[in-house]
Amino acid sequence: MVLVMSMTTATPKLGGDFHRLWSASLATNLGDGVALAAGPLLVAGLTRDPALVGMAVFVQQLPWLLLSLFSGALVDRLDRRRLVVVVNLVRAVVLGALTGAIATGHVSIPVVYAAFFLLGTAETLADTASGALVPAVVPVEALPAANARLMGVHLLGNQFAGPPLGAAIFVFSAALPFGVNAATFLIGALLVRGMRHRAVPPDPAGRRPMRQEIAEGVRWLLAHRLLRMFFVCLFFMNLTLMATVSIMVLYATERLGLPAIGFGLLTTVMAVGGLLGTVLASRLVRRFGESPLMRVGLLVETATHFVLAGTRSAWVVGVVLFVFGVHGVVWGTIIAAVRQRVVPDRLRGRVGSVSMLLSIGGSALGSLGGGLLAKVFGLTAPFWTAGAAMVVLTAVAWRGFGPAAFREQAPGNPVADTQYPGGTDVDPAITGESPEERACAPPGERPQ
Repeated sequence: MVLVMSMTTATPKLGGDFHRLWSASLATNLGDGVALAAGPLLVAGLTRDPALVGMAVFVQQLPWLLLSLFSGALVDRLDRRRLVVVVNLVRAVVLGALTGAIATGHVSIPVVYAAFFLLGTAETLADTASGALVPAVVPVEALPAANARLMGVHLLGNQFAGPPLGAAIFVFSAALPFGVNAATFLIGALLVRGMRHRAVPPDPAGRRPMRQEIAEGVRWLLAHRLLRMFFVCLFFMNLTLMATVSIMVLYATERLGLPAIGFGLLTTVMAVGGLLGTVLASRLVRRFGESPLMRVGLLVETATHFVLAGTRSAWVVGVVLFVFGVHGVVWGTIIAAVRQRVVPDRLRGRVGSVSMLLSIGGSALGSLGGGLLAKVFGLTAPFWTAGAAMVVLTAVAWRGFGPAAFREQAPGNPVADTQYPGGTDVDPAITGESPEERACAPPGERPQ
């Protein structure tokens, strides 16, 4: 299977179903960005206890640590399109109830925690199901472009447009931002409901105990060398990154001497780099291939930590974070595309949930460890430690990210023969022909 394509290759069409999914993601990410700013403001208005304020963020992440594997197994059992619709409606109801509690003066810290936990639980289902839907409605050669566009709306909604809008609305009404968020989930549900994709649900007679199905997904992942290396890297890279991000506000003000707004500008610069990454990702994959970009990403990640550890120049830090933003999106695009390409459809929910568990688990541990390192050894200690850890990880992963690894067929997966994700499970709406017709097509007539 040839993965490196010429820059002159036309970008494949993504199709109407993807555009509906993308539009739903745009709406819900904008709503999440609004709540991202309004949530802490709401909690801070109810209590000045920093532990209680910080706990509100943890409560929403806790379901990923507790329930992600269970959610992944459910995603593989159920109709994913319907699941996203139902979960978005549930989130709209939860946010509507929270909006009513705030508007009527009945909101409290326990009420907020309960709402945030329910929203986090729903997110484990919706995000996993949405990710598994992408390869069912997008041709395999268009997966990098599709994932880049989805990352773009995440950056746009969660980091650019949503938070300032949420803070501005909160000034006028503490309840209104959550009402807006509820409305965006209703819009998202309607858009996903309009998708033409109709999956054939798994036969209930073939179901096994949930624990066995979860174990099957984990075993499949552990047996796949490339994805196993991906997820090991994701865990440790999120751990090292969050160890530095957790104290970035102190780094910006105390080491770089920036005012409070300077910290915000640094995060914005990195987000701008991410947006550029969404534009470049698929082009870079077509031009250079996945293997070289993954290896360069290891070097960029390592260099970022060491440069930030050694410099006191805000300009240098800004440039480095901009490049890091580009790298983060390119890496994420490749990992998502490869995972969608090689994981059989029946396992996509479970494998995707393992990815999220490791990513969020690494982030949580990094956030805890970064503060402790800085307190004991100084403000730059998390950066030096992260850089040293990345040197080791780069040495371990370098060979695993060689060109041969990306050419290998996934064990037991027919995708290398069909050139479509999950073998014959691609939605016929993409091509206008049935999976059986595609399987019988001469090799020269299959998309390259």
